Amino acid sequence: MVESLRGTGTALAALAAPDRQFHRPRPPARGGRKKGGADHAIGRSRGGLSTKIHAVVDHDGLPVKLLITPGQTSDKTATPTLLGALPPGTVVADRGYDSRALLDLVREKGGVAHIPTQSRVRIQRSVPTKLYRQRNLVERFFCNLKQFRRIATRFEKHATNFMPAVALASSRIWLRAIESTP
Repeated sequence: MVESLRGTGTALAALAAPDRQFHRPRPPARGGRKKGGADHAIGRSRGGLSTKIHAVVDHDGLPVKLLITPGQTSDKTATPTLLGALPPGTVVADRGYDSRALLDLVREKGGVAHIPTQSRVRIQRSVPTKLYRQRNLVERFFCNLKQFRRIATRFEKHATNFMPAVALASSRIWLRAIESTP
């Protein structure tokens, strides 16, 4: 019965194996590109792949200017772009935006910055408590923005599609505020 099987008892022929599985292990041959990219605005942060949405809101908590960046980008780097074309005024931000360059930028434009210093800085700036509590306007805007499932789960792969989706959701927030005003 064993004799009827072909190739039993003979040595296997050597394979010319240009494939990576038979040679030595190496990384996948996908051109050395990382997941995400410049056109995706996806970056690796502590929680994995993510995107940051930066927003400037007015005194009613309605969005004035929006920007998206990869998740590992510092908040400080996006701020000059956000504040660039806005008129001078009072800027209230959290500790993530604390930098001398940002304070100088706001002062040059004729505005006043109310940004507390980070805990590692020796000389602490004081910020009026009542004014600092106005940061919750931005937090409330982001809570309203997360009500849109397309934004919260980032359905859009490319940044060129995701940013208009964020802008559309923001315009819906504006429309709701206008409708509810008597």
